[in-house]
This record gives sequence, C-alpha cells and structure tokens, in this order.
Amino acid sequence: MNAKMAVFDLPGELNATMPPERRGIRRDHVNLMVLDRHTGKTTHTRFYHLDQYLRAGDLLVLNASRTIPAVLYGKWIRNGTVLGDRAQIRLSRRVNEQTWDALAVAAGVQSGDTFEFNPELEAAVTEVTPIPFVKLRFSLQGSRLIDYIYAHGEPVRYEYITHPWELDYYQTVYASVPGSVEMPSAGRAFSWELIFKLQRKGIRIGFIQLHTGLSYLLDDSLHLSPSDNFEQYEVPSETADAIRETKQAGGRVVAVGTTVVRALETAVDEHGDPAAQSGWTNLQIDSSVALRIVDGLVTGFHEPEASHLDLLSALIQPNLLYSAYQEAIDRGYLWHEFGDMNLIL
Repeated sequence: MNAKMAVFDLPGELNATMPPERRGIRRDHVNLMVLDRHTGKTTHTRFYHLDQYLRAGDLLVLNASRTIPAVLYGKWIRNGTVLGDRAQIRLSRRVNEQTWDALAVAAGVQSGDTFEFNPELEAAVTEVTPIPFVKLRFSLQGSRLIDYIYAHGEPVRYEYITHPWELDYYQTVYASVPGSVEMPSAGRAFSWELIFKLQRKGIRIGFIQLHTGLSYLLDDSLHLSPSDNFEQYEVPSETADAIRETKQAGGRVVAVGTTVVRALETAVDEHGDPAAQSGWTNLQIDSSVALRIVDGLVTGFHEPEASHLDLLSALIQPNLLYSAYQEAIDRGYLWHEFGDMNLIL
C-alpha cells in the first residue's frame, strides 16, 4: 500500500472496539483468512482451525513479551512550579533498569523537569531528543519499578477503543517477560487448547521476545519509521536450533506477528543462517528485502499506509495482498488488536 499499493478505505465499523470475549466468542474463534502468498487464493475459516493449514514439521514462532500498562499520570514540575496536575506519560521503550524513553503528552517539556507520580515514584527528564520523545530516569528501578507500573499504569489505548478494557485483555496467553508497551497482538487469538492441538499434530512451537514500542505518537504529523524504532529482542539458542532443524527437514518457519519477523530476520549470522542473538533491532523490511528465515506469517489486519504493510510486501506481492484485504473488508473482517486474523503461507 503506500507507494507500492493502492490505498484502501477502511470503514469505521470494522475497527474492533472490544475484545472478542466481550462480543461473546472465545479468543481463538475469531475469523481467519488464509492467503496463499504465491497465488493470492483466499480461504475463510476460524482461527481455531489453524492446525488444518499447517503441517507436521512446521515451526510456529511466538513472541513471549508481556504487555505492561505503559500510560502513567503525574504532576509536571519545573523548578518547584507545578505546570500540570495530571500530565500523561506514555512509556515507549526501556533503556535500562531505571531509564525509559517516553512520549510526554505535554508541550514544552524540558531537560531538568520532573514528573511526580505519587510519593513512591518520580522521574527526572534527562534528555528531550529525539523529538517527540523524552528520556526519563525513575527513582525506582528493576522489579520495583515494573511492580509500580503494573500497580498504577493503564494500557495504551487508541481512539477506536471506546471502553477502558482491563490489562488482561491486552495479553497473549503465553506472555511471560514484561516489556511491550503495546500488545504483540498477532498472538492474541491463541488459546492453550489450540497450542496443544498444534503440538499434537507435530507442529513445533518456539519463542522469541521482542518488546514492542509505541506505534502511534498521537500526532498525525509525526511518523516513526521502523528504521527509527529500536526495539529490544532476544532469540534464544533453542529457537535458533529449532529453526535450523525445521529448515533442514523441509518444514516451514511461520512467524506469529511482524515483531517475530523483525527479530528472526535480525538474528542471523554472516551466512544468513539463524543465530542466537539479543540486542536492539531497527530492521526495516519491505519488498526489497529477501527474507532468509520466515516462510509464513500469522498477523492481524493492518491500517491503510501502515509500515506493517511494507513488511508484508516482503512475503506477498502488494496487488495480491490488496485484493485479499478488499475481500476481507467486503466480508466484514475486523481490524486492530481485538480483530480478526490473517495467515499468509
């Protein structure tokens, strides 16, 4: 889409405003569009039938990052003067045990300002670049800081969400390592029952972690490209080994989410083979990038002109994807983190 694909119109009623569980269905009963990446052929089913489209010997790779409630409110103070009683801070990415990059939803924040969240926690602004982010050094660190965030923060919600759904709705069932400020939502439709069904069929499950940053900066004039968006990742040795074994045996490596694609395509050695790695990735993937690890993708449906669509163009020709998306719109598929799913193979 962007310059490579016609922009499509997404009707407002196709924005999923509530979790499927609140619409009366299980998380693994959302719609699933299966899309042949070579021909563009589509099949329409439900997500709990995912096992019918994978084979014994395939490997599904999931992102184990757990969503944190990344929105905090506090007093904005400069030289003892309160500039705002309830300034909003949106955490973006953890720099270290005590420091986060964050989006301050307040104009004119300066280095040296402080945010007082309550007597237990305050944060000093140590840097105000790159725009629009600030760097915050908190008075707590490590697990104590994370515990405070879980106790007092709210999940990031965007304008199409009309109700303050609880944090549990923004978690995948298998999430284990806190750090994502937005849910790695491609995995939301998985239930443990489905995971066990896949394993009984001989489909392997592997895990990585990539802590997602903010995807929307609350200002349409500000765009964060993937190359500007450094995200912390880890691909453990057991997952790198499983990828290698799967490839050697002729199986397919299916990433669950664009976060997993970024991590796996970053964690390669000088020969392009899977490698156990950790660090920060700003890998930008589009149609010019030849994928070395990923053969298929489980993902949600992405907005017009979203950078995720550039990544999808590395898997499937944009015209085929556009036709399939138009079909999904015509069939009433739902978009965003609480919406329906797409399997591209």
